[in-house]
Amino acid sequence: MDSKRVQRIERQIQKDLSEIFLSQTRQMHGVMITVTKVRISPDLSVAKAYLSLFPSDRGAELLENIHRNGKAIRYELGMRIGQQIRKIPELTFFLDDSIDYLENIDKLLQN
Repeated sequence: MDSKRVQRIERQIQKDLSEIFLSQTRQMHGVMITVTKVRISPDLSVAKAYLSLFPSDRGAELLENIHRNGKAIRYELGMRIGQQIRKIPELTFFLDDSIDYLENIDKLLQN
């Protein structure tokens, strides 16, 4: 069961990561990164961020780039939420392909 504090921190991390990715993707035209959800461990040491990437055919390439820049993203996150929590969680990023799955189902139902 998640506590209110954990849920509040998850929402804050999701909001801040979205802003970080928005500022980074402004330089790359035609690329959009959406943070669909964030799950954090009860001890606030590990955060799992689920990302929806557009265009989806470049998803693996973009996710690899995000993994390579994970420390810089964590540092930027720390600059934003450092006053609210004592320890900045380790970030792990996962591809959220639920939108692609829904589009595939919709396409199959239309046929």
